Amino acid sequence: MTVTYATLVRVAAEAVGSHCTAGGARIESGMDLDSNGVLADSEVTSTQYVCNGTQGSTGSTGADGSSGSNGLSTLVRVQAEAVGSNCAQGGSAVLAGLDTNANGVLDNSEVTSTSYVCSGATGATGPTGSTGSAGSDGYNSLVLLTTEAAGANCTYGGQRVQSGLDTNRNGVLDSGEVTTTTYLCSAAPADTQWVNVTGGSVQAASNTGYLANASTLVTITLPASPAIGDWIKITGVGTGGWTVAQNAGQRISTRGLPGGMALTWASESLPGSWSGVAMSSDATRQVAVSSAGNVYVSTDSGGSWILRKTGPALSAVASSSDGLKLAACSNGGPIYLSTDGGVNWVDDGSARAWAAIASSADGTRLVAAAYLDGIYTSSDSGASWTLRESSRPFRAVSSSSDGRVLVAGTNGDQLYVSTDYGVTWTARATNEYWWGVTSSADGTRLYASVDTGYIWTSTDYGTTWERQDSTRNWRGITTSQDGRYVVAVTDGSLIYQSTDFGSSWQPTADAGAWTTVASSSDGLTLLAGKVNVDLYGGVRRSYTTLGVTGYISGGQDDALQLQYVGGGTFIPISYVSANLTFTVN
Repeated sequence: MTVTYATLVRVAAEAVGSHCTAGGARIESGMDLDSNGVLADSEVTSTQYVCNGTQGSTGSTGADGSSGSNGLSTLVRVQAEAVGSNCAQGGSAVLAGLDTNANGVLDNSEVTSTSYVCSGATGATGPTGSTGSAGSDGYNSLVLLTTEAAGANCTYGGQRVQSGLDTNRNGVLDSGEVTTTTYLCSAAPADTQWVNVTGGSVQAASNTGYLANASTLVTITLPASPAIGDWIKITGVGTGGWTVAQNAGQRISTRGLPGGMALTWASESLPGSWSGVAMSSDATRQVAVSSAGNVYVSTDSGGSWILRKTGPALSAVASSSDGLKLAACSNGGPIYLSTDGGVNWVDDGSARAWAAIASSADGTRLVAAAYLDGIYTSSDSGASWTLRESSRPFRAVSSSSDGRVLVAGTNGDQLYVSTDYGVTWTARATNEYWWGVTSSADGTRLYASVDTGYIWTSTDYGTTWERQDSTRNWRGITTSQDGRYVVAVTDGSLIYQSTDFGSSWQPTADAGAWTTVASSSDGLTLLAGKVNVDLYGGVRRSYTTLGVTGYISGGQDDALQLQYVGGGTFIPISYVSANLTFTVN
Protein backbone atom coordinates (compact mmCIF):
# COMPACT_ATOMS: atom_id res chain seq x y z
CA MET A 1 0.00 0.00 0.00
CA THR A 2 1.05 3.59 -0.58
CA VAL A 3 1.88 5.47 2.62
CA THR A 4 0.99 9.16 2.59
CA TYR A 5 1.44 11.72 5.35
CA ALA A 6 -0.33 14.89 6.41
CA THR A 7 1.31 18.22 5.67
CA LEU A 8 1.68 20.35 8.81
CA VAL A 9 2.38 24.07 9.17
CA ARG A 10 3.58 26.00 12.19
CA VAL A 11 4.04 29.74 12.67
CA ALA A 12 6.54 31.32 15.09
CA ALA A 13 7.89 34.79 15.78
CA GLU A 14 10.92 35.79 13.70
CA ALA A 15 13.31 38.12 15.50
CA VAL A 16 14.84 41.18 13.88
CA GLY A 17 17.68 39.97 11.67
CA SER A 18 18.74 39.11 8.17
CA HIS A 19 15.44 37.40 7.28
CA CYS A 20 13.22 40.22 8.55
CA THR A 21 14.81 43.59 9.26
CA ALA A 22 11.84 44.59 11.42
CA GLY A 23 10.96 41.11 12.68
CA GLY A 24 7.89 39.16 11.64
CA ALA A 25 6.64 35.59 11.39
CA ARG A 26 8.38 32.39 10.31
CA ILE A 27 6.17 29.83 8.54
CA GLU A 28 7.59 26.32 8.58
CA SER A 29 6.04 23.33 6.86
CA GLY A 30 6.71 19.66 6.28
CA MET A 31 5.24 16.17 6.37
CA ASP A 32 4.10 14.60 9.63
CA LEU A 33 6.39 11.61 9.17
CA ASP A 34 5.75 10.21 12.65
CA SER A 35 1.99 10.85 12.35
CA ASN A 36 1.83 12.48 15.79
CA GLY A 37 0.13 15.65 14.59
CA VAL A 38 3.11 17.85 15.58
CA LEU A 39 5.59 19.32 13.14
CA ALA A 40 8.96 18.39 14.62
CA ASP A 41 12.13 20.32 13.73
CA SER A 42 13.42 17.30 11.83
CA GLU A 43 10.25 17.26 9.70
CA VAL A 44 10.57 20.88 8.50
CA THR A 45 11.41 20.95 4.80
CA SER A 46 10.32 24.46 3.87
CA THR A 47 10.51 27.87 5.59
CA GLN A 48 8.90 31.15 4.53
CA TYR A 49 9.07 34.55 6.21
CA VAL A 50 6.26 37.07 6.60
CA CYS A 51 8.02 40.26 7.67
CA ASN A 52 6.81 43.29 9.56
CA GLY A 53 6.95 46.63 7.83
CA THR A 54 7.73 50.06 9.24
CA GLN A 55 5.18 51.26 11.78
CA GLY A 56 2.63 53.52 10.10
CA SER A 57 0.84 56.49 11.54
CA THR A 58 -2.32 54.52 12.37
CA GLY A 59 -3.40 50.91 12.57
CA SER A 60 -1.21 47.90 13.27
CA THR A 61 1.82 46.52 11.48
CA GLY A 62 1.02 44.77 8.21
CA ALA A 63 2.33 41.21 8.34
CA ASP A 64 3.72 41.25 4.82
CA GLY A 65 5.84 44.31 5.57
CA SER A 66 4.36 46.26 2.67
CA SER A 67 2.72 49.10 4.54
CA GLY A 68 2.61 48.59 8.26
CA SER A 69 -0.55 50.69 8.57
CA ASN A 70 -3.44 48.77 7.05
CA GLY A 71 -4.01 46.08 9.69
CA LEU A 72 -4.69 43.37 7.06
CA SER A 73 -4.61 39.73 8.13
CA THR A 74 -2.04 37.30 6.81
CA LEU A 75 -3.51 34.01 5.59
CA VAL A 76 -1.82 30.68 5.01
CA ARG A 77 -3.41 27.90 2.93
CA VAL A 78 -2.22 24.35 2.34
CA GLN A 79 -3.48 22.58 -0.79
CA ALA A 80 -2.63 19.49 -2.77
CA GLU A 81 0.15 19.86 -5.35
CA ALA A 82 -0.17 17.55 -8.36
CA VAL A 83 2.71 15.57 -9.84
CA GLY A 84 4.75 17.99 -11.89
CA SER A 85 7.76 20.26 -11.99
CA ASN A 86 7.26 21.49 -8.41
CA CYS A 87 6.89 18.02 -6.90
CA ALA A 88 7.88 14.95 -8.93
CA GLN A 89 5.75 12.70 -6.69
CA GLY A 90 3.13 15.29 -5.86
CA GLY A 91 2.70 16.82 -2.41
CA SER A 92 1.40 20.04 -0.90
CA ALA A 93 1.68 23.73 -1.74
CA VAL A 94 1.88 26.16 1.20
CA LEU A 95 0.57 29.55 0.10
CA ALA A 96 0.66 32.80 2.07
CA GLY A 97 -0.38 36.40 1.55
CA LEU A 98 -2.44 39.34 2.78
CA ASP A 99 -6.22 39.19 2.87
CA THR A 100 -6.45 42.41 0.84
CA ASN A 101 -10.18 42.17 0.22
CA ALA A 102 -10.85 41.22 3.87
CA ASN A 103 -13.11 38.30 2.95
CA GLY A 104 -11.27 35.82 5.21
CA VAL A 105 -10.22 33.67 2.20
CA LEU A 106 -6.73 33.57 0.70
CA ASP A 107 -7.66 34.17 -2.92
CA ASN A 108 -5.23 33.20 -5.63
CA SER A 109 -4.64 36.84 -6.48
CA GLU A 110 -3.57 37.49 -2.87
CA VAL A 111 -0.84 34.82 -2.75
CA THR A 112 2.59 36.45 -2.41
CA SER A 113 4.62 33.47 -1.17
CA THR A 114 4.51 29.76 -2.06
CA SER A 115 6.57 26.82 -0.88
CA TYR A 116 6.20 23.11 -1.53
CA VAL A 117 6.22 20.03 0.67
CA CYS A 118 6.79 17.14 -1.71
CA SER A 119 6.04 13.46 -1.26
CA GLY A 120 8.83 10.92 -1.57
CA ALA A 121 8.94 7.91 -3.86
CA THR A 122 6.26 5.30 -3.24
CA GLY A 123 7.34 2.48 -0.92
CA ALA A 124 6.69 -1.19 -1.64
CA THR A 125 3.90 -1.80 0.83
CA GLY A 126 2.41 -0.26 3.89
CA PRO A 127 -0.84 0.14 5.83
CA THR A 128 -3.71 1.96 4.32
CA GLY A 129 -3.27 5.69 4.81
CA SER A 130 -5.14 8.82 4.00
CA THR A 131 -4.45 11.40 1.36
CA GLY A 132 -1.62 13.11 3.19
CA SER A 133 -1.08 15.85 0.68
CA ALA A 134 -4.43 17.31 1.63
CA GLY A 135 -4.41 16.64 5.37
CA SER A 136 -5.12 13.54 7.45
CA ASP A 137 -8.79 13.40 6.37
CA GLY A 138 -8.39 14.74 2.85
CA TYR A 139 -8.97 18.33 4.00
CA ASN A 140 -6.84 21.40 3.40
CA SER A 141 -4.97 22.79 6.42
CA LEU A 142 -5.62 26.50 6.97
CA VAL A 143 -3.74 29.07 9.09
CA LEU A 144 -5.26 32.47 9.90
CA LEU A 145 -3.25 35.42 11.26
CA THR A 146 -5.30 38.33 12.60
CA THR A 147 -4.49 41.44 14.60
CA GLU A 148 -4.41 40.91 18.39
CA ALA A 149 -5.20 44.01 20.40
CA ALA A 150 -3.05 44.98 23.38
CA GLY A 151 -4.21 43.05 26.40
CA ALA A 152 -3.68 39.90 28.44
CA ASN A 153 -2.44 37.83 25.50
CA CYS A 154 -0.05 40.49 24.14
CA THR A 155 0.88 43.47 26.30
CA TYR A 156 1.62 45.62 23.27
CA GLY A 157 -0.62 43.85 20.78
CA GLY A 158 0.53 41.58 17.97
CA GLN A 159 -1.00 38.79 15.89
CA ARG A 160 -3.23 35.85 16.76
CA VAL A 161 -2.34 32.65 14.87
CA GLN A 162 -5.19 30.16 14.46
CA SER A 163 -4.98 26.88 12.55
CA GLY A 164 -7.14 23.84 11.73
CA LEU A 165 -8.61 21.67 8.93
CA ASP A 166 -11.06 23.09 6.39
CA THR A 167 -13.65 20.40 7.17
CA ASN A 168 -16.48 22.11 5.27
CA ARG A 169 -14.18 22.73 2.29
CA ASN A 170 -15.24 26.38 1.93
CA GLY A 171 -11.66 27.71 1.93
CA VAL A 172 -12.30 29.69 5.14
CA LEU A 173 -11.01 28.78 8.59
CA ASP A 174 -14.30 28.98 10.47
CA SER A 175 -14.37 29.35 14.25
CA GLY A 176 -15.55 25.74 14.66
CA GLU A 177 -12.56 24.50 12.66
CA VAL A 178 -9.89 26.18 14.83
CA THR A 179 -7.88 23.57 16.74
CA THR A 180 -4.79 25.60 17.72
CA THR A 181 -4.31 29.26 18.74
CA THR A 182 -0.97 30.93 19.44
CA TYR A 183 0.21 34.56 19.57
CA LEU A 184 3.00 36.54 17.93
CA CYS A 185 3.38 39.53 20.29
CA SER A 186 4.87 42.90 19.41
CA ALA A 187 7.73 44.44 21.37
CA ALA A 188 7.29 47.58 23.41
CA PRO A 189 6.75 50.64 21.22
CA ALA A 190 9.83 52.71 20.49
CA ASP A 191 8.05 56.06 20.80
CA THR A 192 7.18 57.36 24.26
CA GLN A 193 3.53 57.96 25.09
CA TRP A 194 3.44 60.99 27.42
CA VAL A 195 0.91 61.63 30.17
CA ASN A 196 0.44 65.19 31.42
CA VAL A 197 0.03 65.08 35.22
CA THR A 198 -1.35 68.35 36.55
CA GLY A 199 -1.42 67.47 40.23
CA GLY A 200 -1.68 64.82 42.91
CA SER A 201 -0.33 61.33 42.34
CA VAL A 202 -0.52 58.73 39.60
CA GLN A 203 0.23 55.02 39.31
CA ALA A 204 2.72 54.66 36.46
CA ALA A 205 2.27 52.26 33.57
CA SER A 206 5.29 50.60 32.00
CA ASN A 207 6.95 52.22 28.99
CA THR A 208 5.22 55.54 29.52
CA GLY A 209 6.47 59.07 30.09
CA TYR A 210 5.04 61.49 32.66
CA LEU A 211 5.14 65.28 32.61
CA ALA A 212 4.97 66.60 36.19
CA ASN A 213 3.14 69.78 35.30
CA ALA A 214 1.90 71.37 38.49
CA SER A 215 2.77 74.07 41.00
CA THR A 216 2.60 71.45 43.77
CA LEU A 217 4.51 68.20 44.14
CA VAL A 218 3.50 65.42 41.73
CA THR A 219 4.03 61.83 42.92
CA ILE A 220 4.47 59.07 40.35
CA THR A 221 4.54 55.51 41.71
CA LEU A 222 6.62 52.91 39.89
CA PRO A 223 4.77 50.25 37.86
CA ALA A 224 3.57 47.56 40.25
CA SER A 225 4.31 44.53 38.06
CA PRO A 226 6.91 45.52 35.44
CA ALA A 227 8.59 43.13 33.03
CA ILE A 228 12.36 43.12 32.74
CA GLY A 229 13.32 45.87 30.32
CA ASP A 230 10.26 48.03 30.99
CA TRP A 231 10.92 51.70 31.67
CA ILE A 232 9.32 54.96 32.73
CA LYS A 233 10.31 58.59 32.10
CA ILE A 234 9.65 61.61 34.29
CA THR A 235 10.15 65.26 33.33
CA GLY A 236 9.61 68.20 35.66
CA VAL A 237 7.56 70.86 33.88
CA GLY A 238 5.85 72.67 36.73
CA THR A 239 7.45 74.47 39.67
CA GLY A 240 6.19 71.88 42.17
CA GLY A 241 8.67 69.21 41.13
CA TRP A 242 8.16 65.46 41.27
CA THR A 243 8.76 62.35 43.36
CA VAL A 244 9.10 58.78 42.13
CA ALA A 245 7.55 56.58 44.82
CA GLN A 246 8.05 52.83 45.21
CA ASN A 247 5.89 49.80 45.85
CA ALA A 248 6.71 47.14 48.43
CA GLY A 249 9.87 45.23 47.50
CA GLN A 250 11.10 47.85 45.03
CA ARG A 251 14.21 50.02 45.06
CA ILE A 252 16.08 52.33 42.69
CA SER A 253 19.81 52.25 42.07
CA THR A 254 21.30 55.70 42.65
CA ARG A 255 24.76 55.03 41.25
CA GLY A 256 25.76 57.76 38.87
CA LEU A 257 22.97 60.13 39.87
CA PRO A 258 23.90 63.56 41.23
CA GLY A 259 23.14 63.38 44.93
CA GLY A 260 22.66 59.64 44.70
CA MET A 261 25.96 58.56 46.23
CA ALA A 262 25.92 60.49 49.51
CA LEU A 263 28.21 59.34 52.31
CA THR A 264 27.06 58.93 55.88
CA TRP A 265 29.50 58.53 58.75
CA ALA A 266 29.13 56.92 62.15
CA SER A 267 31.47 56.49 65.10
CA GLU A 268 33.03 53.06 65.59
CA SER A 269 33.31 53.85 69.35
CA LEU A 270 37.04 53.17 69.29
CA PRO A 271 39.10 56.20 70.38
CA GLY A 272 42.76 56.70 69.51
CA SER A 273 45.29 58.88 67.71
CA TRP A 274 44.89 57.11 64.43
CA SER A 275 47.79 57.26 61.99
CA GLY A 276 46.77 54.65 59.42
CA VAL A 277 43.81 52.54 58.27
CA ALA A 278 43.33 49.88 55.59
CA MET A 279 40.76 47.27 54.58
CA SER A 280 40.16 44.25 52.37
CA SER A 281 38.61 44.83 48.97
CA ASP A 282 35.16 43.85 50.25
CA ALA A 283 35.60 45.82 53.52
CA THR A 284 34.95 42.73 55.65
CA ARG A 285 38.43 42.89 57.20
CA GLN A 286 39.62 46.26 58.45
CA VAL A 287 42.73 47.37 60.34
CA ALA A 288 43.65 50.58 62.16
CA VAL A 289 46.99 51.62 63.72
CA SER A 290 47.73 54.47 66.09
CA SER A 291 50.64 56.66 67.12
CA ALA A 292 50.37 54.92 70.49
CA GLY A 293 51.48 51.66 68.84
CA ASN A 294 48.13 49.87 68.94
CA VAL A 295 46.84 47.66 66.11
CA TYR A 296 43.10 46.99 66.05
CA VAL A 297 41.46 44.54 63.63
CA SER A 298 37.84 44.01 62.63
CA THR A 299 36.54 40.97 60.76
CA ASP A 300 32.92 42.13 60.51
CA SER A 301 33.18 45.34 58.49
CA GLY A 302 33.84 47.48 61.55
CA GLY A 303 31.05 46.07 63.67
CA SER A 304 33.51 45.07 66.38
CA TRP A 305 37.24 45.57 66.98
CA ILE A 306 39.96 43.46 68.61
CA LEU A 307 43.30 44.76 69.89
CA ARG A 308 45.89 42.55 68.22
CA LYS A 309 49.18 44.29 68.89
CA THR A 310 50.84 46.94 71.05
CA GLY A 311 54.32 48.40 70.80
CA PRO A 312 56.19 51.35 69.26
CA ALA A 313 54.32 54.18 67.58
CA LEU A 314 53.03 53.22 64.14
CA SER A 315 52.84 55.57 61.16
CA ALA A 316 50.98 53.57 58.47
CA VAL A 317 49.41 50.22 57.59
CA ALA A 318 48.66 48.34 54.34
CA SER A 319 46.51 45.33 53.51
CA SER A 320 46.20 42.74 50.77
CA SER A 321 42.83 42.53 49.01
CA ASP A 322 41.74 39.56 51.16
CA GLY A 323 42.77 41.34 54.37
CA LEU A 324 45.03 38.53 55.55
CA LYS A 325 48.45 39.96 54.68
CA LEU A 326 49.08 43.13 56.68
CA ALA A 327 52.12 45.38 56.91
CA ALA A 328 52.52 48.18 59.48
CA CYS A 329 55.51 50.50 59.76
CA SER A 330 56.96 52.58 62.60
CA ASN A 331 58.94 55.81 62.47
CA GLY A 332 62.36 54.80 63.72
CA GLY A 333 61.53 51.11 64.09
CA PRO A 334 60.84 48.07 61.92
CA ILE A 335 58.12 47.01 59.55
CA TYR A 336 55.69 44.55 61.16
CA LEU A 337 54.18 41.79 59.04
CA SER A 338 51.18 39.48 59.50
CA THR A 339 49.88 36.73 57.23
CA ASP A 340 46.79 35.78 59.26
CA GLY A 341 44.81 38.99 59.37
CA GLY A 342 46.68 40.48 62.30
CA VAL A 343 46.51 37.61 64.77
CA ASN A 344 50.29 37.11 64.74
CA TRP A 345 53.05 39.56 63.83
CA VAL A 346 56.78 39.46 63.02
CA ASP A 347 59.12 42.37 62.34
CA ASP A 348 61.67 42.65 59.56
CA GLY A 349 64.51 43.77 61.82
CA SER A 350 64.90 47.18 60.19
CA ALA A 351 65.11 50.53 61.98
CA ARG A 352 64.26 53.40 59.67
CA ALA A 353 62.07 56.52 59.65
CA TRP A 354 59.27 54.64 57.96
CA ALA A 355 56.51 57.07 56.96
CA ALA A 356 54.28 55.10 54.60
CA ILE A 357 53.69 51.63 53.17
CA ALA A 358 51.52 50.15 50.40
CA SER A 359 50.72 46.66 49.13
CA SER A 360 49.75 44.92 45.91
CA ALA A 361 46.40 43.13 45.90
CA ASP A 362 47.96 39.74 46.61
CA GLY A 363 50.27 41.11 49.30
CA THR A 364 53.38 39.85 47.53
CA ARG A 365 54.73 43.21 46.43
CA LEU A 366 55.26 45.92 49.04
CA VAL A 367 56.61 49.44 48.78
CA ALA A 368 57.66 51.49 51.81
CA ALA A 369 58.89 55.08 52.12
CA ALA A 370 61.40 56.22 54.75
CA TYR A 371 61.74 59.95 55.42
CA LEU A 372 65.08 61.39 54.19
CA ASP A 373 66.14 57.83 53.49
CA GLY A 374 64.56 56.24 50.43
CA ILE A 375 61.94 54.04 48.85
CA TYR A 376 62.24 50.32 49.40
CA THR A 377 60.43 47.56 47.54
CA SER A 378 59.83 43.89 48.33
CA SER A 379 58.62 41.15 45.99
CA ASP A 380 58.38 38.45 48.67
CA SER A 381 55.80 39.87 51.10
CA GLY A 382 58.40 41.75 53.11
CA ALA A 383 60.92 38.98 53.65
CA SER A 384 63.58 41.08 51.89
CA TRP A 385 63.82 44.70 50.73
CA THR A 386 65.67 46.60 48.00
CA LEU A 387 66.52 50.31 48.13
CA ARG A 388 65.21 51.99 44.96
CA GLU A 389 65.22 55.80 45.37
CA SER A 390 67.19 57.51 48.13
CA SER A 391 67.79 60.73 50.07
CA ARG A 392 64.43 62.41 49.66
CA PRO A 393 61.81 63.49 52.26
CA PHE A 394 59.30 60.79 51.33
CA ARG A 395 56.17 60.59 53.45
CA ALA A 396 53.44 59.00 51.26
CA VAL A 397 53.31 56.05 48.88
CA SER A 398 50.67 54.08 46.96
CA SER A 399 50.54 51.05 44.64
CA SER A 400 48.42 49.71 41.82
CA SER A 401 46.85 46.28 42.36
CA ASP A 402 49.68 44.45 40.61
CA GLY A 403 52.42 46.57 42.19
CA ARG A 404 53.67 47.85 38.83
CA VAL A 405 52.58 51.49 39.11
CA LEU A 406 53.83 53.28 42.22
CA VAL A 407 53.59 56.90 43.31
CA ALA A 408 55.39 58.54 46.20
CA GLY A 409 54.87 61.98 47.76
CA THR A 410 57.53 64.13 49.36
CA ASN A 411 57.57 66.94 51.90
CA GLY A 412 58.47 69.98 49.78
CA ASP A 413 59.77 68.11 46.75
CA GLN A 414 58.04 66.60 43.69
CA LEU A 415 55.94 63.52 43.24
CA TYR A 416 57.87 60.45 42.10
CA VAL A 417 56.31 57.81 39.86
CA SER A 418 57.44 54.33 38.83
CA THR A 419 55.79 52.11 36.23
CA ASP A 420 58.21 49.16 36.52
CA TYR A 421 57.56 47.86 40.04
CA GLY A 422 59.80 50.50 41.60
CA VAL A 423 62.99 49.77 39.67
CA THR A 424 63.17 53.30 38.24
CA TRP A 425 61.51 56.54 39.34
CA THR A 426 60.64 59.79 37.55
CA ALA A 427 59.98 63.17 39.15
CA ARG A 428 56.53 64.53 38.27
CA ALA A 429 54.32 67.54 39.06
CA THR A 430 55.74 70.45 41.08
CA ASN A 431 57.39 70.96 44.45
CA GLU A 432 54.65 70.77 47.07
CA TYR A 433 54.14 69.59 50.62
CA TRP A 434 52.57 66.34 49.46
CA TRP A 435 50.71 64.53 52.20
CA GLY A 436 48.74 61.63 50.72
CA VAL A 437 48.67 59.61 47.49
CA THR A 438 46.35 56.90 46.15
CA SER A 439 45.96 54.84 42.97
CA SER A 440 43.21 53.14 40.98
CA ALA A 441 43.59 49.39 40.65
CA ASP A 442 45.24 49.59 37.22
CA GLY A 443 47.38 52.62 38.08
CA THR A 444 45.88 54.75 35.32
CA ARG A 445 44.34 57.25 37.71
CA LEU A 446 46.46 58.68 40.50
CA TYR A 447 45.51 61.23 43.16
CA ALA A 448 47.63 63.26 45.56
CA SER A 449 46.81 65.68 48.39
CA VAL A 450 48.84 68.68 49.50
CA ASP A 451 49.12 70.14 53.01
CA THR A 452 47.72 73.68 52.66
CA GLY A 453 47.28 73.13 48.94
CA TYR A 454 45.13 71.34 46.38
CA ILE A 455 44.09 67.89 45.27
CA TRP A 456 46.05 66.83 42.18
CA THR A 457 44.92 64.20 39.67
CA SER A 458 46.55 62.22 36.87
CA THR A 459 44.85 60.08 34.23
CA ASP A 460 47.96 58.81 32.44
CA TYR A 461 49.88 56.75 35.01
CA GLY A 462 51.28 59.86 36.65
CA THR A 463 52.88 61.40 33.56
CA THR A 464 50.91 64.64 33.78
CA TRP A 465 49.04 66.18 36.73
CA GLU A 466 46.20 68.70 37.10
CA ARG A 467 45.20 70.70 40.15
CA GLN A 468 41.64 70.27 41.48
CA ASP A 469 39.36 71.81 44.13
CA SER A 470 40.31 74.42 46.74
CA THR A 471 43.23 75.01 49.04
CA ARG A 472 42.75 73.09 52.28
CA ASN A 473 44.84 71.35 54.93
CA TRP A 474 44.56 68.05 53.07
CA ARG A 475 45.69 64.85 54.75
CA GLY A 476 44.94 61.25 53.73
CA ILE A 477 43.27 60.34 50.43
CA THR A 478 41.80 57.12 49.02
CA THR A 479 39.91 55.89 45.96
CA SER A 480 37.78 53.04 44.68
CA GLN A 481 39.50 50.57 42.40
CA ASP A 482 38.13 52.25 39.25
CA GLY A 483 39.20 55.70 40.46
CA ARG A 484 35.69 57.11 40.29
CA TYR A 485 34.95 57.57 43.99
CA VAL A 486 37.63 59.58 45.80
CA VAL A 487 37.60 60.61 49.47
CA ALA A 488 40.08 62.97 51.12
CA VAL A 489 40.30 64.11 54.74
CA THR A 490 41.50 67.43 56.17
CA ASP A 491 43.10 68.60 59.38
CA GLY A 492 40.62 70.82 61.18
CA SER A 493 37.94 70.71 58.51
CA LEU A 494 35.59 68.22 56.86
CA ILE A 495 35.92 65.04 54.85
CA TYR A 496 35.36 65.65 51.14
CA GLN A 497 34.30 63.25 48.42
CA SER A 498 34.24 63.17 44.64
CA THR A 499 32.01 60.83 42.62
CA ASP A 500 33.33 61.93 39.22
CA PHE A 501 37.01 60.97 39.22
CA GLY A 502 38.09 64.01 41.22
CA SER A 503 36.52 66.66 38.99
CA SER A 504 34.19 68.05 41.66
CA TRP A 505 34.11 67.73 45.45
CA GLN A 506 31.40 67.80 48.10
CA PRO A 507 31.77 67.95 51.92
CA THR A 508 30.75 65.03 54.13
CA ALA A 509 31.08 64.19 57.83
CA ASP A 510 31.92 66.73 60.53
CA ALA A 511 34.99 68.84 61.15
CA GLY A 512 37.97 67.40 63.00
CA ALA A 513 41.66 66.65 62.98
CA TRP A 514 41.30 63.93 60.36
CA THR A 515 44.48 62.07 59.47
CA THR A 516 43.81 58.96 57.43
CA VAL A 517 41.16 57.24 55.29
CA ALA A 518 40.71 53.93 53.42
CA SER A 519 38.15 52.63 50.91
CA SER A 520 36.72 49.30 49.78
CA SER A 521 37.29 48.41 46.14
CA ASP A 522 33.78 49.49 45.13
CA GLY A 523 34.02 52.75 47.05
CA LEU A 524 30.89 52.04 49.08
CA THR A 525 32.58 51.47 52.45
CA LEU A 526 35.05 53.85 54.09
CA LEU A 527 37.11 54.01 57.29
CA ALA A 528 38.61 57.24 58.61
CA GLY A 529 40.64 58.24 61.66
CA LYS A 530 41.16 61.42 63.66
CA VAL A 531 43.58 62.46 66.37
CA ASN A 532 42.41 61.47 69.87
CA VAL A 533 38.89 60.68 68.62
CA ASP A 534 36.93 57.58 67.58
CA LEU A 535 37.38 55.78 64.31
CA TYR A 536 34.58 56.57 61.87
CA GLY A 537 32.97 54.21 59.37
CA GLY A 538 31.48 55.60 56.19
CA VAL A 539 28.78 54.05 54.01
CA ARG A 540 28.02 55.35 50.55
CA ARG A 541 24.41 55.07 49.48
CA SER A 542 23.90 53.17 46.23
CA TYR A 543 20.14 52.48 46.37
CA THR A 544 17.02 54.09 47.70
CA THR A 545 15.52 52.62 50.84
CA LEU A 546 13.80 49.34 50.00
CA GLY A 547 10.01 49.47 49.85
CA VAL A 548 7.37 52.17 50.12
CA THR A 549 9.52 54.58 52.15
CA GLY A 550 12.16 54.91 49.43
CA TYR A 551 11.96 57.56 46.72
CA ILE A 552 13.81 59.91 44.35
CA SER A 553 12.70 63.51 43.90
CA GLY A 554 13.53 66.15 41.31
CA GLY A 555 12.53 69.70 40.51
CA GLN A 556 11.43 71.75 37.58
CA ASP A 557 13.46 70.92 34.45
CA ASP A 558 14.87 67.76 36.06
CA ALA A 559 14.29 64.56 34.06
CA LEU A 560 14.90 60.89 34.80
CA GLN A 561 14.45 57.60 32.94
CA LEU A 562 14.39 54.36 34.91
CA GLN A 563 14.50 50.79 33.59
CA TYR A 564 13.45 47.64 35.42
CA VAL A 565 16.19 44.99 35.64
CA GLY A 566 14.49 42.42 37.85
CA GLY A 567 14.54 41.64 41.55
CA GLY A 568 12.45 44.70 42.32
CA THR A 569 15.26 46.98 41.10
CA PHE A 570 15.08 49.93 38.72
CA ILE A 571 18.25 51.58 37.40
CA PRO A 572 18.71 55.06 35.91
CA ILE A 573 19.59 54.97 32.21
CA SER A 574 19.45 58.72 31.56
CA TYR A 575 18.88 61.93 33.47
CA VAL A 576 18.97 65.73 33.32
CA SER A 577 19.77 67.42 36.63
CA ALA A 578 19.01 71.11 36.18
CA ASN A 579 18.94 71.58 39.96
CA LEU A 580 22.41 70.03 40.47
CA THR A 581 21.29 67.04 42.56
CA PHE A 582 18.33 64.73 43.08
CA THR A 583 16.87 64.11 46.53
CA VAL A 584 17.16 60.47 47.54
CA ASN A 585 15.72 58.51 50.45
